Amino acid sequence: MTVTLSATLAANEDIERRRRAGERVLHLAFGEAGLPVHPALRDKLAAASERNGYGPVAGASGLRSAAAGYWTRRGLSTDPELVVCGPGSKSLLYGLLLAIGGDIVLPMPSWVSYAAQADLVGSRPILVPAPPGEGGVPDPDLVVAAVRKARSEGRTVSSLLVTLPDNPTGRLATPQTVARLAAVARELDLIVISDEIYRDLVHDESAGYTSPADLAPERTIITTGLSKSLALGGWRIGVARLPEGAHGLRTRLLAVASEIWSAPAAPVQEAAAYAFDEPRELTDRVAGSRRLHGIVARAVHERFTEIGASVPRPQGGFYLYPDLSHLRLGGSAEITRILLDEHGIGVLPGHAFGDDPSAARVRVAVSLLYGDSPEERLTALNSTDPLQLPWIAANLNHLSMGLKELSLVRHGVVGERHPALVPAPCHG
Repeated sequence: MTVTLSATLAANEDIERRRRAGERVLHLAFGEAGLPVHPALRDKLAAASERNGYGPVAGASGLRSAAAGYWTRRGLSTDPELVVCGPGSKSLLYGLLLAIGGDIVLPMPSWVSYAAQADLVGSRPILVPAPPGEGGVPDPDLVVAAVRKARSEGRTVSSLLVTLPDNPTGRLATPQTVARLAAVARELDLIVISDEIYRDLVHDESAGYTSPADLAPERTIITTGLSKSLALGGWRIGVARLPEGAHGLRTRLLAVASEIWSAPAAPVQEAAAYAFDEPRELTDRVAGSRRLHGIVARAVHERFTEIGASVPRPQGGFYLYPDLSHLRLGGSAEITRILLDEHGIGVLPGHAFGDDPSAARVRVAVSLLYGDSPEERLTALNSTDPLQLPWIAANLNHLSMGLKELSLVRHGVVGERHPALVPAPCHG
């Protein structure tokens, strides 16, 4: 088996190397939340720093109860005994693949680690396109045919995965699609893994949120964490909500966890329990970050549509998924290379997310546009008009000028940069 570095992490390291070497690169390739840690969470972590014991494999009871309360407040009554904690939802997803077994249905495109993790555990992913204009869910009508075909070939297909809202597209599946998918899961006897780590960052107020657990609670597992909503990616903490009565699955998942991560870090669990209790100071922080992500994502959306790109309007998280095929400059790898090498814009190619390599679709993350320092990022978070802050305005100008230059290449204006398109110096 050949294992390579995650595409997102590899791109992040490459861009950081280029910047250290003096290259000017706008970093749109890494899905980090781009905001400072809330002081209350720092205080909770520091206060728990002497807690150096392993603790229960499933996680501390305080954290499991807090996570159960988090889901209960969202209409999903949850037994703390069916909550399992891990060092990030990414680790929990890997553990679940091992514990469930069999092959898995994934939406196409989907986050880079889903298919990679499936490969690592010997599960063959079945990639099914999302419905047009949606993201994060395999088209229910296509799932039926794909699963029946795989089973006719002797394969064991046990689960399907959804992301609500989605990375890479920034779109949220409609309640109607989720309902159809829940019905298909029942029909085919599939476990649904619902990655809801961006749930609290839905910034499209017209979008209706439905979890598969609302409709098929007996077969839906939910995973989430604090890396996106509260910008705690480096702290590595995640939680999973198992279906009622899934004690056998819990036993298998804990067996996997006991051999891989033993238990999440005790001090981080203390801070996470406080976060999942959702005190006002933290819900205000989440609301502010949701607002900032939406404002900047929509501004970036405008820059891509200005050059004729086809890009669905973002609804949640801090992602967009523009299609630049109209420029006829090659597939996703080629357009990514051109953007980085010739225009100083770092993005991720769509083929890293399982998409057709010949399509010039790329994943854009806007969350590192907010500033280079904690002070700039906090100012952006608290600003009534973040787009007018000098560093964000400069970053957007860099993007706009680079995209216009890219468009000029398509129209035969090549060679040195057009004088009118040389951007002003920018942060980030």
